[in-house]
Amino acid sequence: MRMSRLFLRTLRDDPSDAEVDSHRLLVRAGYIRKVASGFYSWLPLGVRVLQRVSEIVREEMDRAGAQEVLLPIAQPLELWERTGRDTSYGPLMFKLEDRKGTGFALSPTAEELITTTVAGEYTSYRDLPVNLYQVNWKYRDELRPRFGILRAREFLMKDAYSFDRDLAGLQVAYTAMFDAYGQVFSRCGLTFRAVKAQSGEIGGDTSQEFMAVAAVGEDAFVWCASCEYAANTEAATRRPTPEGPVPAVGPRTKVHTPDLPGIDEVAKHLDTSADLLLKCIAFDVDGELGLALVPGDREVNEFAIQRALPGRSVRLFGDADFAARRDLPKGYIGPDFAGAAVVVADSSVRAPHGWVTGANETDHHTTDTAIGRDFTPTHWDEIVIVEPGDPCPSCGAELRIDRGIEVGHVFQLGTKYTEALGANYTDDAGEQHPMVMGCYGIGISRIVAAVAEEHHDDNGLRWPAALAPYDVHLLALGDVAPAADSLYSELQAAGYAVLYDDRDARPGVKFADADLLGVPVQLVVGTKGLARGVVERKVRASGERDELQLDAVVPALARA
Repeated sequence: MRMSRLFLRTLRDDPSDAEVDSHRLLVRAGYIRKVASGFYSWLPLGVRVLQRVSEIVREEMDRAGAQEVLLPIAQPLELWERTGRDTSYGPLMFKLEDRKGTGFALSPTAEELITTTVAGEYTSYRDLPVNLYQVNWKYRDELRPRFGILRAREFLMKDAYSFDRDLAGLQVAYTAMFDAYGQVFSRCGLTFRAVKAQSGEIGGDTSQEFMAVAAVGEDAFVWCASCEYAANTEAATRRPTPEGPVPAVGPRTKVHTPDLPGIDEVAKHLDTSADLLLKCIAFDVDGELGLALVPGDREVNEFAIQRALPGRSVRLFGDADFAARRDLPKGYIGPDFAGAAVVVADSSVRAPHGWVTGANETDHHTTDTAIGRDFTPTHWDEIVIVEPGDPCPSCGAELRIDRGIEVGHVFQLGTKYTEALGANYTDDAGEQHPMVMGCYGIGISRIVAAVAEEHHDDNGLRWPAALAPYDVHLLALGDVAPAADSLYSELQAAGYAVLYDDRDARPGVKFADADLLGVPVQLVVGTKGLARGVVERKVRASGERDELQLDAVVPALARA
């Protein structure tokens, strides 16, 4: 492609709303343009990168045995009502009505539609297993779209869905998809980790996220350098504190702590430290009052409480809940509060000392509160948010925390959707069973941003060869058109995708644009070099430069 004809305008200044490098550089380099909050147009260079990612994803999905379909973006809202997800997704869904008043939703994902599609075609155990995928646009009405295409309201996604006879078949499909995802992200040039995750609105019992390691990532994940343990912070846990002898402490004493409902204020007032105070966090569990007990220097993990109480609905108390419970002294609740139906304690509460706790009376705490004597939890579990240095649950080594960008997610859904939507198969004995599902998503447009975050420098993008919009960026400097045109044709004939800067522009402009656009190899045909029969080569990723003989450029590139 000759740049004199390419639909492209590069920008010298960063967009005013850009907070991260991928957003800043993709806009400046003319890959994307903002249309509205969370919506972007993909310009020719951006489309080529998007297509490269899509090609890699398709190749790995096909290799894993999945088959491509294409589902409508506008889906009947009635399907979502049958599974209850119209409510759980709530304002995240774009909803509309046709002229007849029939409700539709712009697809944020496609479990309902793919399930009814399979149910309408397959009814026998002989039909299974099957794995179907699509590459399609998705829509989620994010409250705060940000970071360009990293957190957009319209995004390109690959979503796949497997259907099996039983859990053993699901495990085979899940493993195949998990392995395929590793291939996709490796081929895209990402540094990534697969981490244990919460399933969220998708559902299912088992799920793992693929996190592209990035300082600007919106998600934090925990990992161990000594073993393979990794999990996002919602799903992460740590090795339990061993159970020891009941601490020998003095008598429990009530102390006056006026207007001191916070941990740090109480610790200072009593000349102690936050880790010796006991937080008692109120939560609702199926309409009853629950308490979560953690040391004062740690934060409670709401998802961990839910895991500790399987099958029950858990929600931390908010201001409205406290307003409705006048008997609850907010900030002064103790672990022995009489109205608590459930008390879940973190294992670290088994510390060899007494605790400073709320006295169940406003403006009062108690000291030397002892477990077993003064309070007894109904459940024990790891319910604190994991912090760096906590012991790994697998090997005991110190855990670390990094930030990352979620680029993929795999779920074992089971029969959640097939039961709700009647996707059954008949076995060889004539009995019907719900199909067993898996769900597997990759954010294709998000991969573009994640790669840009990892592969750039101060001057611009540095695309890995597998994703670059072009293989070679050819720059003609000065009166060298015949030689540059000839090399352009020669490179194309050899199978290289070439971006040819044939514009009437200053050398400095061409060099700056070449670095900004980030094509892996730059070839410069200049008057001085041409006089010596050489072309200058620059490797964009490393900045390494050398000279190639003009008549041997193609063989030299083939050897690189």
